[in-house]
Amino acid sequence: MSSLILFAADAANNCTSGGCPLSGCKCPPHAIVALIGALVVGYVIGFIVGRRKAAKGAANKPQQPQQQKKPQQAPVRRDPRPVTARPPIPAGSVELYVGNLSYDMTEDQLRQTFEAFGKVDSVRLVTNRYNNKSKGFAFVVMPNRPEAEKAIAELNDKDVMGRLMRVNEAQNTNKAEA
Repeated sequence: MSSLILFAADAANNCTSGGCPLSGCKCPPHAIVALIGALVVGYVIGFIVGRRKAAKGAANKPQQPQQQKKPQQAPVRRDPRPVTARPPIPAGSVELYVGNLSYDMTEDQLRQTFEAFGKVDSVRLVTNRYNNKSKGFAFVVMPNRPEAEKAIAELNDKDVMGRLMRVNEAQNTNKAEA
């Protein structure tokens, strides 16, 4: 590459001294063309030499077997508690929805609140499955309809633990056939 640069410098000297073979030649254009040619030839030679070195390096490396990519599997979601079907509501019983509960209320506290109006079969406080904290609503099953209606009348819009509790009959109940 250095010989090409010297050639370009020599061509520039010949043009200025009047020894240029082209008639009406100006020396700077010839020097620029010769310099660009030298750069292009140097780039091509460097590219070829680099490819040869890369090919020799690849030939010297031991061949590794191609690993097949394993198909990505979706992560298995493990719930902290199993999901179970809730038992059907006994015939003649009333399931009550209790909403707007304090997040600190427990099932025992809710059971005591409703037992003041009659017998309570079951209390189910709905909780977040990941941190086991209350979601603020529950379901209470009472076997006697008049007692359940009295509990609805007395407890709906009553302040319990700093919140106005909402109580009404649950809409979608899973009642056993009598």
